[in-house]
Amino acid sequence: MVAEIVKHYFPRIVDIHNYITSCNTQQKRSNWKLLNKRVFSKLDFYVSEDMVEKIVSSTPCVILPVLFFLKEKIENKLAQATRTQHYSRNQENLFSDVEIQQAEAGIMAQLAEMKITEPTQEPQQQMFFPEISRLTLRQVMLEKELLVQELQDNMKILQVKVNKLEELVQLKDKRIEHLTSLPEVYKTKLLLPG
Repeated sequence: MVAEIVKHYFPRIVDIHNYITSCNTQQKRSNWKLLNKRVFSKLDFYVSEDMVEKIVSSTPCVILPVLFFLKEKIENKLAQATRTQHYSRNQENLFSDVEIQQAEAGIMAQLAEMKITEPTQEPQQQMFFPEISRLTLRQVMLEKELLVQELQDNMKILQVKVNKLEELVQLKDKRIEHLTSLPEVYKTKLLLPG
């Protein structure tokens, strides 16, 4: 099933015929090892042997974190492929022969204007290829937005961990308070005449 999910998004990296549908534990283990070796490695993803054993033995709630992490890796790979494809397509279409000739003519005209200006006057800064800078800026902005999203996700995970640790500290404090109050109870019982 996991191989089919990955094949849906990346048909070239998954050969479904290599994975045999089975209820046999050994065959399931073999399928997961093959996924780790041939498919997950291309997604920078790995499922540990311990986790594979739990999945194969159908331990409840074990597959969910694996699927969520796989989903994240697939989304990252798709975004990376889209950025690369968009950038390369724009690079291919960016400079045709006519555009290069027009740009050369524009540069020559600007150079001629710069020669005519007086030495005391500073030439104005102009962008020769505004399309390139806009594309580059867009690319950088997209990368920054993805980085911000990833950092926000990490921050949410860390915040959950901090909250859990704070709860644990509170429980430990209550336990310490309880244990420190016990000797006083025993002391008062010993001091009371019986």
